[in-house]
Amino acid sequence: MKTSGQQNGPSLWLWLLVAVCGLIGICALFPARSRTPLAAPASSTNETYGDRSASRKPAQSSSPREREAPAFQPTAAEIVAGKLARFAQSRRSLARALAQRHNAEVPPQAERFFDAVESGDWDRIEAAFKIINGGDSSAGHADSRPPGVQALWPAIIDAYGAAEQVHAWPPQKLLDYGNTILGSLTPGMVYVGGTDNGRWIPELLNETSEGEKHMVVTQNALADGSYLDYLRLQYDDRLSNLTEDESQRAFQQYIDDARKRLAHDQQFPNEPKQVRPGEDIQLTDGRIQVGGQVAVMSINERLLQMLMDKNPELPFALQESFPLKGTYADAMPLGPLMELRAQGGSAAFSPDQASQSAAFWQSTAQQLLADPEATSSPATLKSWSHDINSAANLLAAHGYSADAEQTYRLSTQLWPGNPEPVAALADLLGQSGRLDQARVLLENFDRQFPDQRSHLETTGAWKLIMGK
Repeated sequence: MKTSGQQNGPSLWLWLLVAVCGLIGICALFPARSRTPLAAPASSTNETYGDRSASRKPAQSSSPREREAPAFQPTAAEIVAGKLARFAQSRRSLARALAQRHNAEVPPQAERFFDAVESGDWDRIEAAFKIINGGDSSAGHADSRPPGVQALWPAIIDAYGAAEQVHAWPPQKLLDYGNTILGSLTPGMVYVGGTDNGRWIPELLNETSEGEKHMVVTQNALADGSYLDYLRLQYDDRLSNLTEDESQRAFQQYIDDARKRLAHDQQFPNEPKQVRPGEDIQLTDGRIQVGGQVAVMSINERLLQMLMDKNPELPFALQESFPLKGTYADAMPLGPLMELRAQGGSAAFSPDQASQSAAFWQSTAQQLLADPEATSSPATLKSWSHDINSAANLLAAHGYSADAEQTYRLSTQLWPGNPEPVAALADLLGQSGRLDQARVLLENFDRQFPDQRSHLETTGAWKLIMGK
């Protein structure tokens, strides 16, 4: 073999030697490569999350080679266990940073709790959590916790929340859920989680996967000063956070508004009520007292709006725990989520986008109902049912009644005992003059799930249609 400027090529023996060495090198490459798992799509046992198409279906392998799972590939359970261990380590580090900010030490009970989460042993995790939560595995009381624990609580509850979801979900379904949510986010987007699964599953995967690390916040703790301090610790260089004064201002604004609405209902009893169903507002000795989930979430909604106003350059995506109807006006579907502040300029919530959203949920529901692992997991079905209901609320708020009705029915199909889509669909049917259908819907649900009546009795549909 010759090239320009060369008169004589290497000898045959030299070429043979080079060829043999090259063959040995190539053979040596394959065992090393085979020890690295192949990249998997977002809907399989992978470490990363998938593409960011707003209306995509869960990704499927594109070739037989990709679909073949090598014997050495870790199982979904092994992947999730590894992620939980790494998440526990990261939350332990944040707890130590919080302790340093407060000139405190991490109590030994807290260290043992993080050890337990890192181990993945649920019984051990729950027992350790009870010790630092006043003997309670659910809510507990701050004043009954060991000294020094309260300052670290945001990091502790983060670790416990993730561990609880790992315990409740089949590993593969947990990965699918988290990857579907994270895969829908656009670059730089702030993710606002709502429900326990909607907050901690994406947060777990976000912290322990390849790809962009999104800012993850929850709408349910924005009124908590210790949580705001926790956000500053994590995102102070990326997010203009709320202050204690702003949190207090949001609370006072809600109190002032509640006072006016209560006064209206008392002075004009024959006019439509301004106090919302389920909103507990009382006037005692000249002071307004508020309570209940509706009041709490109304304050949180104000705080979320404040947070977005302080960060006008950042996009926000919401997985809501409770309908935040004030955010619907300029929101649009984003796969399983809704993008806030999405409309403006040429962007508008079009009929085609409404149809695409309904089709996305139709496809998602069909896949879940055809999956025995999903149908045998109440946590999986309840979580998706809730998210489908939220999407239907957004469709209904923008006047896409047919798509909303279809989507509400999908939510009920996934979890028949969910009162949310039943009450919302009854409202929708009643508003369109289909009172008889609404009444049958409510009566059938009440007969099948009498323990859920309290959830329905606070809704406008129940009071209007059932006369209760």
